Amino acid sequence: MTLIVDVASFVLILAGSFFIVAGGLGLMRMPDVFTRMHAASVIETLGAGLLFIGFMLQAGFTLISAKLLFLLALIFFTGPVVTHALAQAALQAGIRPYLAEDRSDRPDGPPKGSSGPRRPGEEG
Repeated sequence: MTLIVDVASFVLILAGSFFIVAGGLGLMRMPDVFTRMHAASVIETLGAGLLFIGFMLQAGFTLISAKLLFLLALIFFTGPVVTHALAQAALQAGIRPYLAEDRSDRPDGPPKGSSGPRRPGEEG
């Protein structure tokens, strides 16, 4: 039975680590604040959730598991709310989402009627 628990916790910790690394890469590679927030929410909701469940399997039915469960619930409920609040604040600050058709590096230039890329700090 302990072998099954060890394998399950290893798989969950490995999957959680994968999502955290993928989300970290997304934070570096995404073009604007809104897609970066999406990558960050993947890190905290899915990645941390899988890690915490794997840790709870390793800890067994103890007080440590109860503490990990409370931390998981805190992350699970506050993470999406904070991400939504940040996105609303960015919209109210005038930051517009980066649209693929706004790319000025296309051979024919930006689309007709477009003022070029819509990134924070640039004219547009």
